[in-house]
This record gives sequence, C-alpha cells and structure tokens, in this order.
Amino acid sequence: MTTQTTPLFVHEEVASALRDGHPVVALESTILSHGLPYGRNLDVGRRVEQTVRDGGAVPATIAVLDGRPVIGLSPAELERVCAPDAGLDKLSLRDLGPAVGLGRSGATTVAGTSALAAAAGIGVFATGGLGGVHLGAAQSWDVSADLGVLAKVPTVVVCSGVKSVLDIAATLEVLETNSVPVLGYRTDDFPAFYLRSSGHPVGWRVEDANQAAAVVSAHREYADSGVLLANPIPEESEMDRSLHDRLLREGLAKLADADVHGADVTPVLLEHFHTASNGVSIDANEALVLSNAKLATEVAVALS
Repeated sequence: MTTQTTPLFVHEEVASALRDGHPVVALESTILSHGLPYGRNLDVGRRVEQTVRDGGAVPATIAVLDGRPVIGLSPAELERVCAPDAGLDKLSLRDLGPAVGLGRSGATTVAGTSALAAAAGIGVFATGGLGGVHLGAAQSWDVSADLGVLAKVPTVVVCSGVKSVLDIAATLEVLETNSVPVLGYRTDDFPAFYLRSSGHPVGWRVEDANQAAAVVSAHREYADSGVLLANPIPEESEMDRSLHDRLLREGLAKLADADVHGADVTPVLLEHFHTASNGVSIDANEALVLSNAKLATEVAVALS
C-alpha cells in the first residue's frame, strides 16, 4: 500500500516513520537490478532491509515503477526490481524526469536515490560504493553525477568508498571543492570498495555512530551539502590485493578494447570481477553492503 505525497509515492510504513520521527534508511535499487546476479540480488535486497529493521530503523528501498518514484518498495515490488526480465532503466538524477514523464521503470543510482530520499525527508542512505571521477576525465569530462548531487542534498551517504578503477585523488578533490565532508569510520584511509584502503587519507575520522551523527548535525547548521561516511569493507571479507590488481588490469584492458565509456563502465567492470573471481567479488560486495546498512542504521537511530 502506498501513500501519495506528490510527486513521490511513499510506502505507508515509511510515511508513518517519517511522521513520527522514527529513523529511516534509504537503500538504492541499482545494486540489485544491475550489480548482482539474479537470485542473489533478491536475497541481498531482503537481507539488507532486514539488517535495517534489526537495527531499529525502517528500510526504504527506492525505485521508479511505471513512472512513479516509489519510496519504500513492497515485497512484490522488490521482487519485480530483482526479476531477470525486469528491463529496468538505470536512473541517475538527470533521468528521473524523463522516466517519470514517459511512464518508464528504472532502478535508481546513488545520485537518483539520494535526491529522492532527500525529497521524501530521509537523511541517511546506505549503498555499496560511490561514483567518482573517471581516469582520463581531463579529456573525457567523465565525472559521476553522484558527486554533484552530494554537493546539493543534505543526505548522509554511507559507502565503502569508490572503486579502484576511478581517479580517487581527483574524486576526493571534487568532494572537497563541493564542501562535502568525508568521514572515515574507524579509519584514516579512504577505502576502495573491495579493498580497505586506497592509500588516500580521509579528512576526518569518527569512532562510532554517535560521533558521526554529531558531525552530521553540526554540518547541517552551516551547509546544505551531504556528508560521506566511508566504511571499509569488513576485514575478513576484503579481497586479496593480488587478485584484485589482476582483475583490475584485465578489466581496464577489456574496457579499452571494447571502447566502453560513461555509465557502461561500472556494469562491464563488475561483470568481469564477478566472473573472473569465481564469485569472490560478489561475496565481498554483499558483505560491504550489509556492513554499510548496519552502520547507516546506527547513524539514523543516533540522529533520530
């Protein structure tokens, strides 16, 4: 059952929590529809939502279905998003208007989810990895919309950094330019998705969810931008670095050979990692997403 709060359709459980001031955690749908294989994606989607519930918050998985931005998917809608024949578009913020106006269905990226979460009044969002500045962006201008959206919406994004295929130093510079604080959760190093450290330092370190919430609350007094809370992948789930480096070299070569650019880079690279690692990367992906959902829930509870 959904309740309309134009132009969003907010699931009653989510709407009730927001009205009563209870914690809500936004979750993206692209990781389910485009990032994980069929079968595994639905299991992960359910487990992430349960992780949020176990922590005392309400999960709000976000997507656009038949031209309706839906904040908090029902069980049937979650199954639809994870179906192998779903045929969902991949929706960044720029794509939301066309998808809604044309009655299309799509899964929302970090940028799309952050914007819709903020519009619904949800301030905390858990995801896997953030988009960033692509290598060679000085010539291609290939920079993820995730960074621009974080500069404009007050959402806390809990993630495991960015993938190592990106220009991480440039990504951090863009976040700094846009006044987005980068917090390291119990780390001084910015994580690189499958790896706990990218070799680049974070601006600030927090030791627990209460410290993170205090920073977020204070930041919102002075700026309208979001906050990035970088949570390294659990140590026991970190990918072996030599395996990671080999897969990355192969993946970059594959991208170059096929002349892949823009939004197609991440799906192609993820598919190579999943296939060539015999599922190791999928296990790592699942572990970090669940860890981020747990931390995001703790922050949401502290903020509430």
